[in-house]
Amino acid sequence: MADSNNIEVHDFAKVLTEALPYIREFHGHRIVVKYGGAAMVGEDLKGQFARDIVLLKFVGMCPLVVHGGGPQIGEFLSRLNIETRFESGMRVTDAETMDVVEMVLGGLVNKEIVSAISAMGGRAVGMSGKDGDTIRARRLRVVRASAELAAEEIIDIGHVGRVSEINPRLLHALIEDDFIPVIAPIGTGEGGETYNINADLVAEAIASELSASKLILITDTPGILDGSGEPIHSISPQAVQALIDQGVISGGMLPKVRAALDAIEEGVPSVHIIDGRVPHALLLEVFTDAGVGTLIKASDE
Repeated sequence: MADSNNIEVHDFAKVLTEALPYIREFHGHRIVVKYGGAAMVGEDLKGQFARDIVLLKFVGMCPLVVHGGGPQIGEFLSRLNIETRFESGMRVTDAETMDVVEMVLGGLVNKEIVSAISAMGGRAVGMSGKDGDTIRARRLRVVRASAELAAEEIIDIGHVGRVSEINPRLLHALIEDDFIPVIAPIGTGEGGETYNINADLVAEAIASELSASKLILITDTPGILDGSGEPIHSISPQAVQALIDQGVISGGMLPKVRAALDAIEEGVPSVHIIDGRVPHALLLEVFTDAGVGTLIKASDE
């Protein structure tokens, strides 16, 4: 009978051997990671994510973290008896709600991630897009059309924005000083207004501006699924667009997938949509051949 310890050692050695070419290839490269979903909730998964980020840094890569925090925002709004309303899947954010969003994202959630990375030996700095005028934003308007409406209806959802520009000066300074930036997706409008922005879109904009080698979007799904519901390991942007046109990709996956396609179009070589419910999903995706999600590449290598 085989010794189980020997099997474990063999598997460990195999993973290390697989990791070596990836460590060599991406040494010194910038990798933007959007952190969200179940990976932000489960205590074990939170610790594993922090450890994974620190390991990426220690082997010579330059990770940047952009995080969400929808469940945490919802919890605090409930505690404060502030009604939550959604339009087209987006939270309607009035001034009172925006105060809570900024407090939770820029304070509670951001600092928790920084603390977790620091506890694993990393040097992280928490910030929002307002710091250093990093994320400049414009108000997002939602257009609703239906057969019952004679014309399209434009809905104002308040302090919800879209990225208009990334000012990378502070990010460059942090990276050059060997810090791991942890960024809350909050931006500033032309008149000084504060906007809450979809974290996938912020991660895409930062990855594009910094010429990152990878954009990794952590989700609660195994990645992009085909028409039969099976995960797709690797796919081209053209094939992704075909799945959107066919209605195979829809609902909550659409913003992530569109962010991925925008990143590819802006010059990011590869985007990974991975399952954050898998322990150490980030390391498995970056350092192994099989990965744990879907890889979208600009072109076949």
